[in-house]
Amino acid sequence: MTVDDALSEGCRPVAEGLFTWPSDEPRLIGSLKDGRYSFPARPGEDQVLLESRGMLWGFTTQQFRPPSPPYDGNDDAATFVPYALGYVELPGQLKVQARFTESDPAKLVIGQEMELRIVPYTTRPDGTEILTYAFAPVEGE
Repeated sequence: MTVDDALSEGCRPVAEGLFTWPSDEPRLIGSLKDGRYSFPARPGEDQVLLESRGMLWGFTTQQFRPPSPPYDGNDDAATFVPYALGYVELPGQLKVQARFTESDPAKLVIGQEMELRIVPYTTRPDGTEILTYAFAPVEGE
């Protein structure tokens, strides 16, 4: 999905201030204070754009629908699709917890390079598609 497609389809981010949007080269928005990075950005701290690539540090798969709240997907136990999530270490910054675009654990390897993507998360009752951030394995590296 391109930025233009997302805008024309009425997509919006899951929360304001998590990532640059709209953007063809998205970045997570963190903060920096006293040499320490935080994500999400903390109020009162200097906002910084975090690296868009990092190393897969650790992961697991979510095999059942998480409790709601806080999970707010529009699926149920019968339609839930398992997904992978874990930590990506952004060089010189911090580890970010995120979903992954690849859900097959056989295709994820600790230490492999990952890249930030903006992906569909859920659809609201009014038809608005909600986007979130996720990391994808870097192809061909």
